[in-house]
Amino acid sequence: MAQKEIKTIGVLTSGGDAPGMNAAVRAIVRAGIAKGYRMMGIQRGYNGLLNGECYEMNLRSVSEIIHRGGTVLYTARCLEFKTKEGQQKGYEKCREMGIDALVVIGGDGSFMGARALANLGIPCIGIPGTIDNDIACTEYTIGYDTAMNTAVEMIDKLRDTTQSHDRCSVVEVMGHNAGYLALNVGIATGAMAVLLPEKEFDFQRDILDKMARTQFSGKKHFIIIVSEGVVPTQDLANAIQAATGVDTRATILGHVQRGGSPSLRDRVVASYMGYYAVDLLDRGIYNRVVALKGEKAVDYEVNEALAMKKTIDEYMLEVCNTISI
Repeated sequence: MAQKEIKTIGVLTSGGDAPGMNAAVRAIVRAGIAKGYRMMGIQRGYNGLLNGECYEMNLRSVSEIIHRGGTVLYTARCLEFKTKEGQQKGYEKCREMGIDALVVIGGDGSFMGARALANLGIPCIGIPGTIDNDIACTEYTIGYDTAMNTAVEMIDKLRDTTQSHDRCSVVEVMGHNAGYLALNVGIATGAMAVLLPEKEFDFQRDILDKMARTQFSGKKHFIIIVSEGVVPTQDLANAIQAATGVDTRATILGHVQRGGSPSLRDRVVASYMGYYAVDLLDRGIYNRVVALKGEKAVDYEVNEALAMKKTIDEYMLEVCNTISI
């Protein structure tokens, strides 16, 4: 791609927050400064861009943030930016604030916004940051490891009271229409059943029959993991108790999974991806999405990245179903 002069690079976080976003921001800012660029932080995602909420960042602007959850740049949804008028306004704001290129940390929706700006003439690089791990072009997204570990920690605590009372606990985890988090958390916590949006489930076969086989083997407490959106969690708990007589409680972990200090993996991957994004811009390579493939950073043209599809690993699903009794 032809070289385009870049003097100032902006960075924003968009969509849902994810542990490790701060580590990515830190890496982007410090890599940019090391390569001679002026760095601008844009607050509250595309909403902040449209409102001109930005400030110049230096080395100390990103001190003491690598261990913090959330995002120091804040994040917000922005319906206006989905319109042609909003996108044009975003382009004009970049020009007004002297931002020559943009690094966007977020998910597919964030990358669509970046693509719109790129089509208008603002070079962009996307970095996958979401706890759901549902970005098709990459094997790993920033925040995924921390969210899984948070869910496992909570479920391990819940197991103590579930076992003490011979209960069944139906636990809803996040995932945004993707079951990757639920599947791995289910394996890690020894859940009896895991319900995923990618797989239709049969209440009798997948829940009641499995509980009966487990009870026959001598077990009296059960954990069932449900990925959000598959079935109303409280309704499922009520149905299980009505059908089996087992005291059944519903627990929705909710946004606690987004918070907390990022794990080592999330800090390292975020730092790696952040540096790689700036390196791409420095080499005159624009309008790409950074991805992780076999622990190595790679990049895809944004349209190619958005067109990719991701599926559940059938072998991991077999592992989960076979050893869960």
